Amino acid sequence: MPQSTSPAERAVEELLQHDKKILELRYEIRRARLRRFILVSTYSSAPTLLLLLFLGNIATWGHVDLARINIAGIPVLITLLILCPVVRYFSCGEVFDGNVIAKWEPDYGIKKKIELELAIEKKRLSAASIDLSTETRRHIYRETTPAAIERYRTSGLRYRRVHNAFQSVIIIGSLTTSTAASLAETPAPYKWITVGTSFSVGLAAGFTGYFKFRERSFYLQQTADAIEEEYDAVNLKVGRYKGSTDDAAALLEFTERVETLKNDQRKRQQQLDQPTETPEG
Repeated sequence: MPQSTSPAERAVEELLQHDKKILELRYEIRRARLRRFILVSTYSSAPTLLLLLFLGNIATWGHVDLARINIAGIPVLITLLILCPVVRYFSCGEVFDGNVIAKWEPDYGIKKKIELELAIEKKRLSAASIDLSTETRRHIYRETTPAAIERYRTSGLRYRRVHNAFQSVIIIGSLTTSTAASLAETPAPYKWITVGTSFSVGLAAGFTGYFKFRERSFYLQQTADAIEEEYDAVNLKVGRYKGSTDDAAALLEFTERVETLKNDQRKRQQQLDQPTETPEG
């Protein structure tokens, strides 16, 4: 006969079921966003190509013969037009919704977002009705700390990659612009390269300065390292927890320290989200 579980264990199992549902919905939302991105990219590629060819012919009319480029663009355009219904068929095909196979719709992601909000609210109501001891809640909080560290590091890595990409554009574009501008007799077609690279450098510098990707990455990595240091210290009983014989007191101090670090990170994030103030003339 199976052994009956305690109310606390059943409550934790119920919370885990809510977490599973939330994770599944977030995964479905990411898939829906990917489907929408593929559709928008495919359907906008042909008009974009036509617009580029049109603007290119107007800008170089009477100076450069773009007949070869126009002829080469025709099969590309036809291919893109053929891909549109094909991509729509595979992207908007049947999707698994639990145990039911449902037809994917354009508002599929919106419906999943609504379900996600409801699932999060159900978890909150369920957690509020569970009568767990404070020490148990702190133990659960400590065990969820590695996931928080991973989130901070993942976000920091993403911002760092974006910053490095923009910095690469700035460096390469600056060198290309300087080299092209230094040529005394630059042919007319190549002057557009100078214009394009100058615009790319300015755009990359503007985005980097406004969104502060490097600062965001630095603060996220700093917070992740500080939380990991506290997590290792409380588990190994080193640092501020060295010689502590009261596990409950050490766990309380650990929870307070981690919450302080998270609050500091939120404040820094709010400061970075503020627009840069320009001095009044």
